[in-house]
Amino acid sequence: MTGVIASGALKTIALIARPKKDEAVALARELIAQFSDRKFLVEQHLGESLGLPWVSAAEIAQTADLAIILGGDGTLIHGARVLRGRAVPMLGVNLGSLGFMTEIPVSEASEMLRTVLAGEAKLDSRMKLTCRLYREESVILEDEVLNDVVINKSALAKVSTHETWLDGAYVATYLADGVIFSTPTGSTAYSLSAGGPIIHPSVDCVVVTPICPHALTQRPVVVPGDQVLSVRLTNELQDVYLTVDGQVGHALKKGDRIEVQKSPHRLLLVRNPRLDYFAVLRQKLHWGER
Repeated sequence: MTGVIASGALKTIALIARPKKDEAVALARELIAQFSDRKFLVEQHLGESLGLPWVSAAEIAQTADLAIILGGDGTLIHGARVLRGRAVPMLGVNLGSLGFMTEIPVSEASEMLRTVLAGEAKLDSRMKLTCRLYREESVILEDEVLNDVVINKSALAKVSTHETWLDGAYVATYLADGVIFSTPTGSTAYSLSAGGPIIHPSVDCVVVTPICPHALTQRPVVVPGDQVLSVRLTNELQDVYLTVDGQVGHALKKGDRIEVQKSPHRLLLVRNPRLDYFAVLRQKLHWGER
């Protein structure tokens, strides 16, 4: 799904930067100077580095019209969490190592921002997931996810069993080190490393990827994005955790149930006009090389 940004709609710009990154501070200072007609919002660590007033994450979520990400994919995921589901376009400038979602090189940041402010940029609309953790039928954790929901164990924990259902229909009981529930965006992250498929981001679906399953017949499966996945942990557990987007972790117990389904909110990602999705795969992952 794609779209465009209306010209003149972007008055307030949030700068969300990777902490302790001198290059991010320098670029933030440059953008603020070049686009002085706009109001910029910065988080505490960046404001202190720039010597400028900073605002809370809540104020960024409420008032930002555009978010510029100065970092890598982890910084972009953090930015998506800061925005709390608001449909704010995100422009990712790559200051990380891979930068699969932060597609814009530092040298093109100013030019790309001008394109965005002129209403000439195109957007990708990315599916997100809602994750709920139930314990004795009470919700003890609810979160939104851009990449993946992961159930896994520590290095010394025993293999766990994951009884999995889709819209009430039994799927399988995975005897494995864990299970990954991934969006199409997250299909090139942990799920890919665990043997999952690459999914084009325009396809709304969920990839279910067992981690080191103890059966050759248990392979990754792709299911519709509009159905509810449910997994219950059915054996005695020790050091097994639920992790959402690699940002928040929660210890699990026997009988806990995790539900994953398509979120009503989506992430709007400013596209690099010089790269299509397969060009990104080739450039970042060397996909298709012989």
